[in-house]
Amino acid sequence: MRALVQRVSSGSVVIESENYSAGIGKGLVLLLGIKTTDTIDDVNFVADKCCNLRIFMDGNEKMNLSLKDINGEILLVSQFTLYGDSRKGNRPGFTDAAKPETAIPLYEKFIERLKQNLGGAKIKTGVFGAMMKVNIFNDGPVTIMVESPLIK
Repeated sequence: MRALVQRVSSGSVVIESENYSAGIGKGLVLLLGIKTTDTIDDVNFVADKCCNLRIFMDGNEKMNLSLKDINGEILLVSQFTLYGDSRKGNRPGFTDAAKPETAIPLYEKFIERLKQNLGGAKIKTGVFGAMMKVNIFNDGPVTIMVESPLIK
């Protein structure tokens, strides 16, 4: 499992065809890629790591505070393209990305784990599999890749 973590001053998603929008203020936008072999252990590891990353500035301008410390929010967006393999040819392959029947239950468990960590009001999401316009206002910019352990 991979989460591309972006520290933001704000972020939002809009799906015009569904009249859907969700947004956050200061916090993190998480672009989440789910791999074919991912399990609940991967969900818990990546979700917990994202909530506890110390990437927000303290009073001394050092990255020393977590999302919990600043009472921040998360915008979670499913992103199967994080498992795009572009080593051969010019069109990426996505064979490592989990199919919806595997990915959706893990995505939903990921949302629940985030809510356990931060509270339900702090978590906003896109819509799994939808074409979304994602607005990300990076703060820094600070972008970190969080991956579950490779032990399987």
